[in-house]
Amino acid sequence: MSHFIYKAKHQNGETYSGEKEAADRYELYKLLHDSGDELISLTEKKRAGGIHLNMKIGSFGSGVKTDLKIQFARNLGSMIEAGLPLSRALGVLERQSGNKNLKGVIKDLIADVDKGSTFSDALAKHPKIFAPLFVSMVHAGEQSGGLADALKVIANQMDNSYALTKRVRGALIYPCVIITAMVIIAILMLVFVIPVLLKTFTDMGVELPLPTRIVLFVADLVQHDGILLALVLIVLAGAFVYWSKKPKGKIVNHLLLLKIPVIGGLVQEVNSARTARTLSSLLSSGVDVVESVNITAGVVQNVHFKAILQKAGQAIGKGELMSKIFSQNEKLYPPFFSEMISVGEETGKTADMLLGVAKYYEDDVDQKTKNMSTIIEPVLMIIIGSAVGFFAVSMIEPMYSLVNAIH
Repeated sequence: MSHFIYKAKHQNGETYSGEKEAADRYELYKLLHDSGDELISLTEKKRAGGIHLNMKIGSFGSGVKTDLKIQFARNLGSMIEAGLPLSRALGVLERQSGNKNLKGVIKDLIADVDKGSTFSDALAKHPKIFAPLFVSMVHAGEQSGGLADALKVIANQMDNSYALTKRVRGALIYPCVIITAMVIIAILMLVFVIPVLLKTFTDMGVELPLPTRIVLFVADLVQHDGILLALVLIVLAGAFVYWSKKPKGKIVNHLLLLKIPVIGGLVQEVNSARTARTLSSLLSSGVDVVESVNITAGVVQNVHFKAILQKAGQAIGKGELMSKIFSQNEKLYPPFFSEMISVGEETGKTADMLLGVAKYYEDDVDQKTKNMSTIIEPVLMIIIGSAVGFFAVSMIEPMYSLVNAIH
């Protein structure tokens, strides 16, 4: 038995440190996930000549993009399928890798495999780069003798999940760019253009209407207290981000996201697709149902979906059907989700049914993100038009008054 010092995260998001004995790193990782906790970092404490030697695990791993990890899994699976020994295949990937962090990790993997360690155990040393999903599926592939197939399934799962995330982000980039441009233009107008016009109006003794007085107040605030205003906004934004990372903040924010029209439906389908594809990948690789559900709970981002999966893991462990758990939570997981799982349980093809569910929701998300620009554009045009109209009225009214005064 080895002695480990580790850092992990509870289901509610709080981190903690602890010590535990286990046969190896993978067993410790499995013990933590079975209890619903997520491993963050791991240190193995060994004795040598009466002195404790601390070996830090996961020192590499930051700075490795998702697409590189997908490429790593896919290429490794192809080489193993072609008959290359694992160590030699890893050596090829290490030589051709252009990423320093990934190259360092692969060197560690080769060293561990050459010493007789299992590949999954070697991967578990780097939790910052190889997620629990990755490690568990590799472990299942080793147990079943289908490591090459497991790596291909991992690559496909990560690829689809990454593509889904990119589609959603891509749909949100356009409105963010437009809103940012509007804010910058408004600030420039308030600082440089509007004060000059308003000074002319006041010097001429023109009575300013309400819209103009509002613009004057905002322009004056930006000019004289702009730095203070910016600092207040930065502090408020920082406080919001800090609060959002706390368990209570996540609960509120993630619930609000689900309530927003259009966005809420998208969030629901993204989490449903991610849940279905992850479960399908794990189950098809031979991972135990309870462990599959617990690992999936660590993959989904929304805390409300995560809570359902954590409860599902406990309930399935007591003998309940997976479909029953999801059917009791149809406000988040649609009826189609639980019905397809139920059919899979009856026919013994749960993994296949879940894959079908994942494809269905991924296609739906793809279509909705394409349609989102069609929905967002008119809304943005209304907002921009209203802002421009307000500025125009606030400037034109005093001009008419000035012309009338001259005549």
